[in-house]
Amino acid sequence: MSETLRLEIQQLAHGEGLTLPAYQSELAAGLDLLAAIPEDKPLILEPQSYALVPTGLAIALPPGFEAQVRPRSGLAAKHGITVLNAPGTVDADYRGEIFVPLINHGASAFTIRRGERIAQMVIARVAHAELVTVATLAPTARGSGGFGSTGR
Repeated sequence: MSETLRLEIQQLAHGEGLTLPAYQSELAAGLDLLAAIPEDKPLILEPQSYALVPTGLAIALPPGFEAQVRPRSGLAAKHGITVLNAPGTVDADYRGEIFVPLINHGASAFTIRRGERIAQMVIARVAHAELVTVATLAPTARGSGGFGSTGR
């Protein structure tokens, strides 16, 4: 069972009229983020180009949490549109607008219109690490086997 977290959200002037991020199913992990671009100026992402897409939102995460901005699987699978730095991180002390850096890996231009669902935002707990320098690390069965060491 997931926990419910109270999250303060500010809808900026250019985001007014858009619905707030929402979960699309009962057990969905991510809230869908919408494009807050002008109605009369859709954004055309040419193949291999990218753009920062505004959401018209700012949030106030509590300490110990982050917001991860992730691609929407449908846009990626059907059109080659994905989040350039996936997952992007919104830190708990950031209070500016959330932007989504989208890239078009597809073969055709893709038009993004106002209010279109462009990414999803997952709220996650964060643990801060205390780094402790040691001479050697405890051994494991895997050891230092890296890329592809456990199979294809």
